[in-house]
Amino acid sequence: MRGLGWYLRELTGEAEYDRYRERQLRHRPLAPAPTRREYEVLRTRHRESHPQGRCC
Repeated sequence: MRGLGWYLRELTGEAEYDRYRERQLRHRPLAPAPTRREYEVLRTRHRESHPQGRCC
């Protein structure tokens, strides 16, 4: 069950915010942290403004 939970979090992208927060706390611990929703908006805007060709 633990493996299934990990897989679903990775598949849906939910774990991405957790990794982002860990990096932010390591490199800029005093900076204000965006909420999960704010992070998703920032991530979506970045993807739209920096399109990449995707194979397959």
